[in-house]
Amino acid sequence: MSPITTHVLDTAQGRPAAGIAVTLERGPDWTEVGSGRTGDDGRLADLGAPDEAGPYRLRFDTGGYFDAGGTRGFFPEVTIEFTVERPEEHHHVPLLLSPFGYSTYRGS
Repeated sequence: MSPITTHVLDTAQGRPAAGIAVTLERGPDWTEVGSGRTGDDGRLADLGAPDEAGPYRLRFDTGGYFDAGGTRGFFPEVTIEFTVERPEEHHHVPLLLSPFGYSTYRGS
């Protein structure tokens, strides 16, 4: 498992959000570190590893997800920026998603 992982739950549908394209980037120039799509369980466990402390962000293509499901959504993309202080630690950044809102937290 990579040190940075995510899990997306579609809270409006009450199920995992499968097929969302996710990109991991390292700042401050926002260089891509890794990318992939959430699986049937809404998880993406192989995004890449932080090679140094500093700012990182996850970009979720929520517009593509909602379009594919025939749902009108307000946010075409969700970007979550966070700080890695210890690159050797596991960082799990879940996304709770609905067409008109989202929430996140540092998971375990």
